[in-house]
Amino acid sequence: MTSNPYKGVGTALVTPFTKTGEVDHEALKRLVKRQLDGGVDMLVPCGTTGEAVTLSLSEYEDVLRTVVEAVDKRIPVVAGAGSNSTDRTIKYARAAQSCGVDALLIVGPYYNKPTQEGFVRHYRAVADAVDLPIIIYNVPGRTGSNMTAETQLRIAELDSVVATKEASGDLGQVMEIIRNKDVSFHVLSGDDSLTLPLIALGGNGVISVIANEIPDEFCEMVRAAMEGYWNEARRIHYKLLDLMNANFLESNPIPVKTALAKMGLITDAVRLPLTSMRQENREKLRAVLTQLDLLP
Repeated sequence: MTSNPYKGVGTALVTPFTKTGEVDHEALKRLVKRQLDGGVDMLVPCGTTGEAVTLSLSEYEDVLRTVVEAVDKRIPVVAGAGSNSTDRTIKYARAAQSCGVDALLIVGPYYNKPTQEGFVRHYRAVADAVDLPIIIYNVPGRTGSNMTAETQLRIAELDSVVATKEASGDLGQVMEIIRNKDVSFHVLSGDDSLTLPLIALGGNGVISVIANEIPDEFCEMVRAAMEGYWNEARRIHYKLLDLMNANFLESNPIPVKTALAKMGLITDAVRLPLTSMRQENREKLRAVLTQLDLLP
């Protein structure tokens, strides 16, 4: 692939629910508009932050169709489609393709703890089954097993694999991938707080949680870094650092959905087994949002 559009800021989009627990499609459309207005480079619905594992197949398809229609081809839509089952991953990947998405974010299979060879065969099977670009997602803190740099580089040899979302937190591993990858393969941060150092090392952007709350300023930081304006990038990074950290006071997406609710953008609702944010953490989050003047 000579031109790879999967770079810059991708928002790991939340899935808003109503008070009674259904997908709130109108709120979702408003969130998409806000993201487009904020200047993000791609949207990533139905990932971890989108609580995809709690969505039925019909809900999953409805969310993707809503986002695709609202985006209207202005930026790429990358659908989360991963599972711990290769067959189920392929089923959801094909469903996502039928909804008109531009690419897929495929998390390393969780719970099973595959071998490194198992990871490679999993991605090869998915790549053979669908006709869409694929972004690897390595997040061992959630999946229970790490895809090594060597394994990710092997997977990157597949023609349809265009990028990795690296959320291992291991900058040594990230450097190994960046040093040895093909120029057409992109490395995206899976941790907001590590985006700036990852770009400094030669990375290509981020799939972000904080972009849900403050897309415009976070995009400014990423673009400043990618264009080499390091003083400006550092200024914004440290301004937003407390919110980056507050978004993980509890399991993602509990804090970010709480923040968006406080900002008046969605209903404060997550699906079990996630629960509402504890009061002491709500106060910490409110203080950060107040500091950044994000509350109405």
